Amino acid sequence: MARVRYGARTEAEIGAARTASSRLPDIWSTGVVAVWESDPDAVAAVLPPPLKPTGRPQVRVNISKVDLPGYPLGAGSFAVAAAHDGVEGWYPLVMPMTHERALIGGREVFGEPKKLGEVTVERDGLVVRAALARHGIEFVEVRGAVSGALPLPEPTQKTDFYFKFLPAVDGSGFDADPVLVHCVRNEKVRRLERITGDVVLRESMYDPVADLPVRELVGITLGEKTTDQKGRVVERVSGQALLPYIHQRYDDPQQILDGPPEGSV
Repeated sequence: MARVRYGARTEAEIGAARTASSRLPDIWSTGVVAVWESDPDAVAAVLPPPLKPTGRPQVRVNISKVDLPGYPLGAGSFAVAAAHDGVEGWYPLVMPMTHERALIGGREVFGEPKKLGEVTVERDGLVVRAALARHGIEFVEVRGAVSGALPLPEPTQKTDFYFKFLPAVDGSGFDADPVLVHCVRNEKVRRLERITGDVVLRESMYDPVADLPVRELVGITLGEKTTDQKGRVVERVSGQALLPYIHQRYDDPQQILDGPPEGSV
C-alpha cells in the first residue's frame, strides 16, 4: 500500500526533523526599528496583568524583510515596554507576517500575537520607507533618510512577553488557565545606520495602534541583524484577568466568545 501521508511519522523521521531545526544557520534580516515615548496611561491600559509599565512609556515598531532562499519573509512587531517580576522587556500587540508558516509556529508554540499582513521595507539611495498593513490599511509607516552609520552594539539579549492560551470550546473563556511566556532573543547586529525621519500611525479598527501616539521620537535605525530565541513558561495567570484583553489577538473576538454555532463542523 502506498504511504498515507496523514499517517503517523516514524521516530526516525521525527528525530531528523528536530535535528534539522536545531542546526539552522544564522538568518540575517534587514529592518527598520523605531522607538518613541507615548502616552503613559495608554501604554498602561494595554498591559494585561501581571505585566506592568516600566519607568518610560515607550513603544517600539520593528519592520523587517528576511531573504530566505525561495521563501522571502516580511515580519513586523508593534510592542510596548513592559515589566514582569523584575524583568523588563516588550509586550507585542500585533506581529504581522507575510507567510502562514511564520505565523503558525509563533502563535502555537510561543503564544505570539501574529497575524497575516503586508510588510514593506524599501530603500532608494538614502531614502527609506517601511510599513505594516492589514485589510488594505497601512496602519504604521516609518519614513526618512539615512543620516549616518552607527557603531555596532555588542550581542545582546532582549525579552518579549506573550500569553499562550486556548479559547474554551463553549465560548466561556479558556480551556485552562493561560500561561505567561518569557521569550529571550539573542541578537547580533552586523550593520546599523541612523534614520532621520518620522513615524505615521493611521486609524484601523483591526489594528488600533493610533491610540499609542508618538509624543517624543527616541530614534529610528536601519540595520542587519540575526536572532535566535528560546521561550519558557514562567507562571500560569488568571483567565478571568486576561479575558478583557483577548480582543488584542483577534480581528473579530466575538467568534471565540460566542462558541461554535450548533451543527457546525
